[in-house]
Amino acid sequence: ELDRDAFSEVFMIPLSSAISGGLTWSKLPRNRGYELRRNDEIVGSLQRPGFRSSSYLAETQGGHWTFRRDGFLGSGAQTLDSASQQEIATFTSAWSGAGTLTFADGPTFHVECKGWRHPVWSVIAENGETLLRMHVREETVEVPTGTAVPDGRLSLLIMFTWYRVLQAEEDAASAAMVA
Repeated sequence: ELDRDAFSEVFMIPLSSAISGGLTWSKLPRNRGYELRRNDEIVGSLQRPGFRSSSYLAETQGGHWTFRRDGFLGSGAQTLDSASQQEIATFTSAWSGAGTLTFADGPTFHVECKGWRHPVWSVIAENGETLLRMHVREETVEVPTGTAVPDGRLSLLIMFTWYRVLQAEEDAASAAMVA
């Protein structure tokens, strides 16, 4: 098994080079998490540090982050820099699963999901520009050409959106077990 630094240096390519190609998610064997790929090249990973953990660790060349539940009944989330554990952003959820991701340095993004059978999650900037669309059933990410977001921020938005998808699926499974 590779250590995290070796994994980053050897296998991850910059996300900016992946934008022109298709981005896809794949689940790792034995419930070890997910990889974000462009063709056969890894551009990111999202993993739960432990079976019972509610946090996820995300890694791209743009950064390493920890996503963890926060707020009333765990409906919100915090994004932390994995090294310093400083809060980078907070997510405030609406009942529908949509919500607002607010960064500590000011920018705010709207995260929403449309569709039931083929859900599409979108991240929308304050100016109304759609920065990315995540097609959950197809396990693909679409980033429109010309998206004006720095690579590290775009990486974080993609990884956070996949985390949010997983969080929503876990919540739905828990609700189904209770019902």
